Amino acid sequence: MKESEIVPLVTALADSLTSRGWHFATAESCTGGWIAKCCTDLAGSSAWFERGFVTYSNDAKLEMLGVSLETLRQHHAVSEAVAVEMADGARRQSGSEFAVAVTGIAGPDGGSLEKPVGTVWFAWSAADRKTEGQRMQFSGDRNAVRLQTVAHALRGVLERLA
Repeated sequence: MKESEIVPLVTALADSLTSRGWHFATAESCTGGWIAKCCTDLAGSSAWFERGFVTYSNDAKLEMLGVSLETLRQHHAVSEAVAVEMADGARRQSGSEFAVAVTGIAGPDGGSLEKPVGTVWFAWSAADRKTEGQRMQFSGDRNAVRLQTVAHALRGVLERLA
């Protein structure tokens, strides 16, 4: 996958959100703001992109998104429960109609048998439906895992807006 393959996804996202009059927010851990960067690379994104939260640390997840300490203790940062709370928190804190969250292990360190490098949890939150979580396992180096995460997050938004 190449970064240039992200541009059509963002363009389609912009069209979909603009046609609805909706705003979009991101809550990112392992991507460090890369989804937000790709969105704001598109001229005119201020019409639909509200904000991005880079919540790399657990403290940031707690303070900025309202992720519960109990959820973090029980499930740890790389989990469906945390991704869902991140997405819901981003949507709530931004006043957006739609948000995506990603939390994972991009590597090269930090993996375990249960959660190997390349494990990423996604969550998509919309005001009009239940928040959905999904686990993916990506391969490649740190950059490859992060790029695949960005693309999958955006595709997931588009699928849910279709």
